Amino acid sequence: MDAISRPRDRLTLTDDDYHGLLASEAPQDAASALERAVEKLLSLQEPDGWWKGELETNVTMDAEDMLLREFLGISEPETTARCAEWIRSNQRDDGTWSNFYGGPANLSTTIESYVALRLAGDTPEQPHMQAAAEYVRGAGGLQQARVFTHIWMALFGAWPWTKVPAVPPEMIFLPKWVPLNVYDFACWARQTVVALSVVVASRPVRPLPFTLEELDGSEPWAPPEATSLFGRGLVALDHVLKIYEQRPLALLRRVALNRVERWIVDRQEADGGWGGIQPPWVYSLIALNLLGYPLDHPVMERGLAGMQSFTIDEGQRRVEACQSPVWDTCLSVIALHDAGVPGNDEAVLRAADWLLDQQILERGDWAVRRPQLEPGGWAFEFANANYPDIDDTAEVVIALNTVNHPDPARLRAAIERGVDWLAGMRSSDAGWGAFDVDNCRTLIRDLPFCDFGEVIDPPSADVTAHIVEMLGLLGRKADPLTRGGVRWLMDNQEADGSWFGRWGVNHVYGTGATVPALVAAGVPRTHTAIRRAVSWLDQHQNADGGWGEDCRSYDDPAWIGRGESTPSQTAWALLALEAAGARDSLATRRGVQWLVSNQREDGGWDELYHTGTGFPSDFYIKYHLYRLIFPVMALGRLVR
Repeated sequence: MDAISRPRDRLTLTDDDYHGLLASEAPQDAASALERAVEKLLSLQEPDGWWKGELETNVTMDAEDMLLREFLGISEPETTARCAEWIRSNQRDDGTWSNFYGGPANLSTTIESYVALRLAGDTPEQPHMQAAAEYVRGAGGLQQARVFTHIWMALFGAWPWTKVPAVPPEMIFLPKWVPLNVYDFACWARQTVVALSVVVASRPVRPLPFTLEELDGSEPWAPPEATSLFGRGLVALDHVLKIYEQRPLALLRRVALNRVERWIVDRQEADGGWGGIQPPWVYSLIALNLLGYPLDHPVMERGLAGMQSFTIDEGQRRVEACQSPVWDTCLSVIALHDAGVPGNDEAVLRAADWLLDQQILERGDWAVRRPQLEPGGWAFEFANANYPDIDDTAEVVIALNTVNHPDPARLRAAIERGVDWLAGMRSSDAGWGAFDVDNCRTLIRDLPFCDFGEVIDPPSADVTAHIVEMLGLLGRKADPLTRGGVRWLMDNQEADGSWFGRWGVNHVYGTGATVPALVAAGVPRTHTAIRRAVSWLDQHQNADGGWGEDCRSYDDPAWIGRGESTPSQTAWALLALEAAGARDSLATRRGVQWLVSNQREDGGWDELYHTGTGFPSDFYIKYHLYRLIFPVMALGRLVR
């Protein structure tokens, strides 16, 4: 059922009915559910000590993988067929594709999927292709697609390069204090934009074996319109740069391309990728190929080979946009601790040793703005030494702090390095972003080509909360660092009592992270901010006892705190309620009962919906371990 159409009444039974129902069965059932879930979680640990669930996004990953292979001339019929089967399986009844489960049709995703299926041999006359093309035309056609889709189509001659915004490689020369320098972009956008500057400057065309006239809309393309004074200036700058692109200064362009080439190659990771994520990986391979790197060059070979580790081939072949072993492992350790697994348990020690080996002791792009800071963070992925992230580092420290390690000096040294690095990565407003310090220059958002998601990395409530929680658990409640973080969180509480969730959907995630952090930092449970948060959670509990929030909440306030109940979001709400001292409240007991009632026989839970956020409004993630890890945390804290 569409969550927004549900009645606003939260209870279908009276409060007395629920009290009587839950008092008789919840405690025993919750303990049994927790035991089964812990067994399930332990069974998923790899021999080396880590956990990694699938990270599912949307089919643009698969479509662009097929387009990349077509562009490089390395497509294989069997691989193409298996990719196409996965894309077809995600097409909806109306012929479209969405960016998240149950979401609205997305024009660019549908266009890229359609073109990928054409590459696989599907014809425009087939019913599923006719339905997709009809939607595309009705939504404005290729003319209304996002810039990235236009770039993909331009690579194959299906869109003119003159209608793509200018991204001159000369931007690599801008010093860090000049607006629009590459370090003004968030790390994920930075790596993508630098590689794209080569692609857009080169303007290659490797024609498709078919045309795409059936995707044309009825109205002509119009260049992006500015919505602000700065935006109008940037649109004007784009016109100037396009003129320059017609006759760039030969020497300057050659030096710029050489600098960009070195910048890209220097950032290739040990696994062959760039940043551990798909977009810069794909565009870096294309850029280097355009710069003359043959497919058998070691850099290209490593890059292409590494992409294989991001594919899941089970008859249908699908591609992960990223992988989350460090994140999944540290959260699993915390969950096991919450569930009562001893800190010297063999599984916990294996995980701790693996995490200790993952600490990054070399400088990356973050050092551009913090050159004197000693390294000590952790990344999200197996290999991403250039971009350790603040969120992972905080959660790894929390996890390691629960471990009774046989080498306590090694453990303590790693924790201290991590905390020192986090202290140095605080932004000037006392909050924390995900990867960089003070990456807040909003001018970047007005660039004509920035329609693919968030491109800066300002402090957020969820990341800041994890740092504050870590500091509180380490006994540093009175530390000025902690107090500053608490003030930041108080200042950024929403008017309705919730907190915005940058990296998880959405206000349920932000609130579920912030309330435990404030309590860990010494804020009294009676504080107005915490009571308002509890009230917000009470008001947004579903009639079935769970919590859910749809990804559309980033765009439409009517969806805030509303959506079908999910295990992860229910657990986030319960974590906040438990921390706030509402263990025995009706809302908590109903939430626990929802988890108990919806548990599978194998100890896990099903979760169809995307509850992770990559870019608000544009890119969402379904973490396949969230539906297990967070219920273990919540049940563990409540049962114990």
